[in-house]
Amino acid sequence: MTTVAFQGEHGAYSEEAIRSHFGQSVETLPCHAFENIFDAVENGTATFGAVPVENSLAGSINKAYDLLLEHDLKVHGEIALRVRHNLLTIPGNADKIEQVRSHPQALAQCEGFLNRNGYKAIPWYDTAGSAKELAEKPEPNIGVIASRLAGEIYGLETVQSGIEDMRHNYTRFFIIGKGEAERSENAKTSLVFATTHSPGSLYHCLGEFAQRGINLMKIESRPRRNRPWQYVFYLDFAGHWQDEACGAALLGLLNRAAFVKLLGSFPPAPPPVEEEGTVQAAVLQI
Repeated sequence: MTTVAFQGEHGAYSEEAIRSHFGQSVETLPCHAFENIFDAVENGTATFGAVPVENSLAGSINKAYDLLLEHDLKVHGEIALRVRHNLLTIPGNADKIEQVRSHPQALAQCEGFLNRNGYKAIPWYDTAGSAKELAEKPEPNIGVIASRLAGEIYGLETVQSGIEDMRHNYTRFFIIGKGEAERSENAKTSLVFATTHSPGSLYHCLGEFAQRGINLMKIESRPRRNRPWQYVFYLDFAGHWQDEACGAALLGLLNRAAFVKLLGSFPPAPPPVEEEGTVQAAVLQI
């Protein structure tokens, strides 16, 4: 049985992404922190881990990228989840809501909806956690913002779906595991590298890809945690590291960079598909 670790309580958006990716029968393992996801995969408690690495509105999730650099796990796949926020409450309480609890980011993404309805926003530690606590300790006049899955798990009533202010709200997850992912066509590769302190060093590193016609899909700098005022670069490019052109580019990068760490080559998430009234994730097979 495949077990996939994630951060948060049951019903988290991460778990929703996992079930869309692996199927409803997959075993899931909730973890307190991102570090625990990596530990669970490394010690064999989980087969894979699902780690959010980027949100289309809020940007990259730096903690996840720092842990990818620190650990030896590889990226085996990715998921692009359309985040659809739902207003939930205890059954029969829909017309009595005055306060709404959720994670601060979810509250911010639904600010317009909350203001239009005169609801007071109450920050909570987690979206699914707010749903779990309301189910365990029902309170009058309280609603929560969480996933559809959280409502199903905790037996809450869905007052309204799709209450987010911006519809183009997607979260990208990496599926991490031991060893290499099986080779696939039209792969994407992620890596991290650092440059030498010399003029044009980054330009020449990236030139190894440009001169071979390899499309760079993302590049972002992060401080090196053990070396103040030095930086590493996270890079995604189209292709598998074993492809001839990609292999040559990586060899050229190795010769120019201070260090290079390959995070993995994996099937990219297809464009997310949204249907009215549902939440779907782009599904990959790994």
